[in-house]
Amino acid sequence: MDDSIRQNNSRHANLEDIARKAGVSRSTVSRVINHDPNVRKSTRERVLAVIKEEDFRPNLAARMLVTNRTNVIGIVILHSLMVTFQDPHYFPTLLQGVAEATLSRGYATLLWWGQTPEYEERFYQHILQQNRLMDGLIIASARADEPLVPKLLELGTPFVMVERPTRFADRISYVTIDNVYSAKTAVEYLANDGRKRIGTITGALYNVDAQDRLIGYNTGLQAAGLQIDPELVYEGQWTHTSGYMGAKQLLRKGVDAIFAGNDITAMGVLQALRESNVRVPEDVAVIGFDDLPNSLLATPQLTTVRQPVQQKGITATNLLLDLIEEKVDAPCQVLLPTHLVVRQSTSARR
Repeated sequence: MDDSIRQNNSRHANLEDIARKAGVSRSTVSRVINHDPNVRKSTRERVLAVIKEEDFRPNLAARMLVTNRTNVIGIVILHSLMVTFQDPHYFPTLLQGVAEATLSRGYATLLWWGQTPEYEERFYQHILQQNRLMDGLIIASARADEPLVPKLLELGTPFVMVERPTRFADRISYVTIDNVYSAKTAVEYLANDGRKRIGTITGALYNVDAQDRLIGYNTGLQAAGLQIDPELVYEGQWTHTSGYMGAKQLLRKGVDAIFAGNDITAMGVLQALRESNVRVPEDVAVIGFDDLPNSLLATPQLTTVRQPVQQKGITATNLLLDLIEEKVDAPCQVLLPTHLVVRQSTSARR
């Protein structure tokens, strides 16, 4: 072992020790640790080998002083825990994508859950007060008029939304899907299957994804030459309960198909139809949205719009980290693809 390193056995190796043994400058070691892509592969591998050999752990406080970064990002999910955990798949899948991206790029995460209305202002204040502990934020399930957004813009905090913003769109980076087109495609499929009274159970309409899916539902009816009937629209909350209650009400309106705002809502629909002795899809066809694992476990298996939820998390995180690391210097908007997955809950009339 190099004498200079041997002398340091009584303490942890530092950047200078690693640089000396690897035969590079201290700044090069720092660039390797901070995942700078402009380091040559052979140099990176040599430095990483020394880091591993010396069991080197960077001093996080020192790194923060040099880079002005914490290598921590916040994830803000603007639903209460009760609503979030009604769907056991969507948010875990989204967070798996975030975790995959942060792990590969050397970042940690801090998770913020939405609160009930009486604690909402305090919740926002906590996020803003802890801003110095995070390099940026990912915001999921925001309201269309989300009050956190203008505050972050004012502070200059890097953030990425996992929805289309309704305000300041030219100043905000976001990752989303075409919810209008996706919902329109689902409704047109039902119409082409001979369904004439197509109802919908929306998501929470304070959310832009739910708003856009309702627009797509109406657009699909118009494209199929069917009348838009407000009586066939039930405002849901992305929950199993609202799917169940909505289906009971829509059955009284004589629907022959239901388009649900997400898969967990569709699960509630299927339960209500079973209890009412309504055959699926013979009497009422059902389409959900997301194509998460519960859609395959449903009875019958659920026709649904597949969206790349995990890829949303990966893409949003990488975009945020690029903003933080100044690899992009302007807001970016990413539109991911969807497609309709046809299963047993539709198509009986074909």
